[in-house]
Amino acid sequence: MEALDSVARILRHRGRPDLADLLSRSHSHFEESNQYGSLLNSTLTTVEISAPIDEYDRLKALGDNDRSAILNAFLEFLPPKAHGPELSRVEFFLDTTTLVESGSDSDSLLREIESQRTLMADVATGGPRIQEVDAQYMARRALISKQLVERGLEDPNPFNSLWDWYAKWSKDLGSYQLRREYLSSMYKPVIDQVRTPPGAARHPLFEAGTGWTAIDKGQVSIRKLLASANTTEQFQSVGLFCRELLITLGQTVFDASKHPTTDGQKASATDAKRMLEAYFAAEAPGAPNEGLRKHARAAFDLANDLQHRRTATFRQAALCAEATTSVVNLIAIVSGRRDPQPSVV
Repeated sequence: MEALDSVARILRHRGRPDLADLLSRSHSHFEESNQYGSLLNSTLTTVEISAPIDEYDRLKALGDNDRSAILNAFLEFLPPKAHGPELSRVEFFLDTTTLVESGSDSDSLLREIESQRTLMADVATGGPRIQEVDAQYMARRALISKQLVERGLEDPNPFNSLWDWYAKWSKDLGSYQLRREYLSSMYKPVIDQVRTPPGAARHPLFEAGTGWTAIDKGQVSIRKLLASANTTEQFQSVGLFCRELLITLGQTVFDASKHPTTDGQKASATDAKRMLEAYFAAEAPGAPNEGLRKHARAAFDLANDLQHRRTATFRQAALCAEATTSVVNLIAIVSGRRDPQPSVV
């Protein structure tokens, strides 16, 4: 798995998270031939990738450009050497050990999600025309949403039709790479949740709410707004929502009797920077935690700047949302709300 982990990192760096995700459950093997390569006594070698049937079907259907992208990623850390293997092509094989579990409800849902993501990527990167596949898209979207609801999960896809998806990518995602990255980040959390076996432990840092109702609702609102934002004004609104959430967070945890401000000035009810800085200074004191205080200040400044930026973009809004979420998580950790709960005997 180590080789494929490196390949996945390279593919993500090169703007191909779709291929990285497609290889996430596969394993690789190198099959040397008896033919010499281009260097002294190097041997032509095939990269053999074994994948579960869901991914195998899609890997087999990859075009030459996608296969080359995978091979080139392998060549980045395994370049040809004299007297060694020279990777020359990639072949895909079915991992038959996965067939036993291929008929589960989760596998069926994952296949639908992967097919939907592939279709959305295809129409946004020069593939079929929307009018030819929109009915298929909408029918599958209804099926996916229904099955996610049955699992207590929310469909992360905000686009009711491919025309809605077109409005998003044509305005805010100017390259094929950005479109693929957007789709990968949109679906990855729910794919990970579906793949988690029922009853399996999930790390609270990433999946549990904080327990502060207003904060948890605010984070959901920001995610939904970011997912549906198409205009400069909507991206600015993400900044406004982030700013208001940080203010609410400050009001939630700040206690003037326990958290004196670092500059001695009284913190107003909307002074998120002073409230959060004072909270961190009291609850996580010392020079090693100075970064926490700086991070909270920077996140608020980022939100305030985005709110008033007349050229706000998706990337700026996404960065602002991520910075705000990280401050919420930092506060939740410092407050003890992320501590492991003792098991009940």
